[in-house]
Amino acid sequence: MTESDLSVLIERPDHWVSGVIFGSPHSGCIYPDWFLKGTRLPPATLRSSEDAFVDRLIAGAPDFGAVTIRAQVPRAVVDLNRAPDEIDPLVVRGVPRHPLNQRTLAGLGVIPRVVSQGRAILERPLERSEAERRINSYWRPYHQALSGLIAEARSRFGQAILIDMHSMPHDALGHLQGSRPDMVLGNRHGLSAAARVSDAIVAAIESEGWRVRRNSPFAGAYICSTYGRPGQNVHVVQLEIDRALYMDEQTITPHEGFDDFAARFTAVIRRLSVLDADGPIQTVIAAQ
Repeated sequence: MTESDLSVLIERPDHWVSGVIFGSPHSGCIYPDWFLKGTRLPPATLRSSEDAFVDRLIAGAPDFGAVTIRAQVPRAVVDLNRAPDEIDPLVVRGVPRHPLNQRTLAGLGVIPRVVSQGRAILERPLERSEAERRINSYWRPYHQALSGLIAEARSRFGQAILIDMHSMPHDALGHLQGSRPDMVLGNRHGLSAAARVSDAIVAAIESEGWRVRRNSPFAGAYICSTYGRPGQNVHVVQLEIDRALYMDEQTITPHEGFDDFAARFTAVIRRLSVLDADGPIQTVIAAQ
């Protein structure tokens, strides 16, 4: 398999209904041999940074008229939900130590320094040329494809709605007071998606009995902030799902409740695949 084969995978429906896209930038799980030779961590530990099985949860979207886009290269290799200049000087030699944002300081830049629980990925820092190679080979093709889909959706439907799918460790919300949410919807506090769109997504999730919290502790990262332009009818939300709902986080395997969760989440996908930013969902369904 070549590097270009690992950059991005797009699945299209026979009939794209309304410009809805489901993305999964962190569910990639194909670890190149050259990467495994340069890490101090075993594959099972590396996989803790994946949004494991999220690609399976959205796989049915084309059956309902939406497009899916997902990465195959893992997040530990390059993080597609970071800016290409979010480079950690502790990871890449020769990078200026300019002011860094909190994500990069925590080791979660475009070339991650750590996986979960702060475990260091690399044996030694990378040369800048290697960081640029990863960005050019994997990061840029994914974003070129994503921006192309968004432009196509706007041209065809007058709107683009990207639901950027992620998962969160169960203990990520342990500090919250009150009832614990099952999912967190991030829309940059209204900057990346109109309230109408966000409300429709929350309503679809809540119709299956799940609890949703908005923008805390995850308000959306690079993909939301870069592509979300509700004033231009481009709406982007980040949706984080509690991993404990469908997988064993220790073994990184689907648990006994996976099939039931997937079936219920497919009902959510079916409803959202025909989402219209300017009108009721039922209008689009009736027009099919």
